[in-house]
Amino acid sequence: MLSHADLLKLKRWNTPTIYNGWEAITRKDRLEVRCNREETRDFMPQMGPMIGFAVTLTFEPSKKEHFHDNERVWSEYREYIASVPGPKIVVLQDLDSPHHIIGSFWGEVCSNMHKALGCVGTITDGAIRDMDEMTNAGFKAIARRLCVGHAYSIPVAWNLPVKVFGCTINPGDLIHADKHGFLVIPEEEQNHIVEAASYMDANECLTTIGAARQSSGKTYPQILEALNQANSEFSRNTSVFKKRLGLN
Repeated sequence: MLSHADLLKLKRWNTPTIYNGWEAITRKDRLEVRCNREETRDFMPQMGPMIGFAVTLTFEPSKKEHFHDNERVWSEYREYIASVPGPKIVVLQDLDSPHHIIGSFWGEVCSNMHKALGCVGTITDGAIRDMDEMTNAGFKAIARRLCVGHAYSIPVAWNLPVKVFGCTINPGDLIHADKHGFLVIPEEEQNHIVEAASYMDANECLTTIGAARQSSGKTYPQILEALNQANSEFSRNTSVFKKRLGLN
């Protein structure tokens, strides 16, 4: 399991950079990546990326019958959230979404409550409200849209697989998320993800990006030659890195 220091390191990069690291170390086909398959919206991009372990639940604000024993339900749900080590990202599936979004689980009250229980933010295929107040609480939200009310919002089920934005998330999944979307980092690939993200970021800067940025005053043939050489160097560096980790 990654240390808290490792999680802080991963939080310094955007989600595409973490993906590049994953791509370098995975033994899977790239098409097997677990990430959002639909468009997401980051309502607090100024807060930067978030990383945490998934706590999962569903809700269905259009159904009044879920509300019959709300004090007990909320109490049991809060105990679940408190029982999981942090940092945590609440992954919430709106059972009304996407065609009938009628209310928000998230607002000023819920964001502050979850923040107190070690949660850093949420990913929901439903709506949020009280965006400024949620931001003030330091609780990041990646969601489908904004809305005004909460209707009959209450946890329906928790600690189970949920599907948001075309991706199934399981309790305990490690998630990195920002304005680009989210990425699940599989447990078996977590040991090298910090090193891989750092290496691939540097590899880009030292090869292709570096060659492109040094193109001033050069002719197109010179630029093309430099880019071809940089691309070959990038590939060689990547191959050496994989071999060092025993991944070739």
